[in-house]
This record gives sequence, structure tokens and C-alpha cells, in this order.
Amino acid sequence: MSANTPGDREIIGRRRGMFGARDSGDTSGYGRLVRTVEAPAGSTGPYGSYFDDVIDRLREVLGGTDFQHAIEKVVVAAGELTVHVRRERVLEVARALRDDAALRFELCLGVNGVHYPEDEGRELHAAYQLRSITHTRRLRIEVSIPDDDPHMPSLYPVYPTTDWHERETYDLFGIIFDGHPSLTRIMMPDDWRGHPQRKDYPLGGIPVEYKGARIPAPDQRRTYG
Repeated sequence: MSANTPGDREIIGRRRGMFGARDSGDTSGYGRLVRTVEAPAGSTGPYGSYFDDVIDRLREVLGGTDFQHAIEKVVVAAGELTVHVRRERVLEVARALRDDAALRFELCLGVNGVHYPEDEGRELHAAYQLRSITHTRRLRIEVSIPDDDPHMPSLYPVYPTTDWHERETYDLFGIIFDGHPSLTRIMMPDDWRGHPQRKDYPLGGIPVEYKGARIPAPDQRRTYG
């Protein structure tokens, strides 16, 4: 029996327009577009592939009760395994995934930020891509963070390669990684206001001089009713 059952989705919001920003003019021409924002629901085993071995071993390492407290859900979708971890337990889970001989996810390829502004209490997500070179396996761990308290532990103590990736996610999404050795902006100027890849970030900007022409800011170029 496969855990990846078509249609097992949960609706987390509805987005209006192309980008979802509401505080500036619609320059995309998609102002009347309404889209449902969905995410895969939790899966139940057996999961197939090596996924069962990974989850069973992680449950053994953490202990059954601790596993239930640390893991929100397991998702198998599009042939990939994602473990949703509570933010206060993410360091413990990451160490188990890295250090246990049967797991050995020794490489973290980086972290991606996601913003779901209508998913109350879970607006921000941080997704870490892990790779086991020893066992040739892949795994994603995902942490949800509330917008009004955008903190989570940095994975730098476990995976130092996340250094610049967490800085970029902080810069563009506003997730604060507690314990990071130097959590400063990496893409935007130090005095920049806001986090440009959030869905609620205004579409405005500054005019640009280009070959003698003055190009208006994005939210001033054109508007659609």
C-alpha cells in the first residue's frame, strides 16, 4: 500500500493575484486570479522505498514517545520524504539523523524559506535538504514557525554548511535562527526594511536609470482594475 495517495491535500489558504501582495498596485494583470494554496497532508505507513527504514530507525533512536512529541507529521509526496519537526526539537532530530550509523545524513545542502501568510500560526517554513552519502538517500526536514514569533534554533552547530543559507533565509523571509554565529543580511543592504520574498512584501520599489531612460518603480508602471 502506498502512502502517497492522490488527493491527500490540506488547504492552507487562498491567494489573490499573481504574487499575493496587497499593499501596492497590481502590475501583473492577474488581479482577479484566485488560487487555492495546498500542501500534502500527513502520510501513514508503509511509505515504500527506503522511507520506512528511515522513519522506523528515527523512531527507535528518539524513542516512541519522544518521536511523537518531536515529529508533527511525515509526508511522502512526489517520491520524496519530508519529516515535519517541531522547532524546539529540531537540533535533537538533526543530530540523530546525522550521527546514527543506520541513518547517517551527514550532508545538509541548504535551507529554503517558504511563506504561507494565511496559515495561522504556521506562516513561515524552513525546509532543510539532507543527503546521506553513506546510504545514498535523501530526506527533507521542515519546520513551521509563527509569524509573530519567527524564531527557531540554527542548525549551524550540527551542519556548519547552513551558515550562509540561514543568513539568506533570514534576509529574505525574516526567520531568526537562534544560535547562528553571524545572522546578518547577505543579499540586501544592512539598512533594508522588510524581507523581499515574503508574500506580503509590497511590490513597490525605486525608479531605475537605464541608458538615459527613467524606469518607474514596479508598482507605478501600470495598474489593472
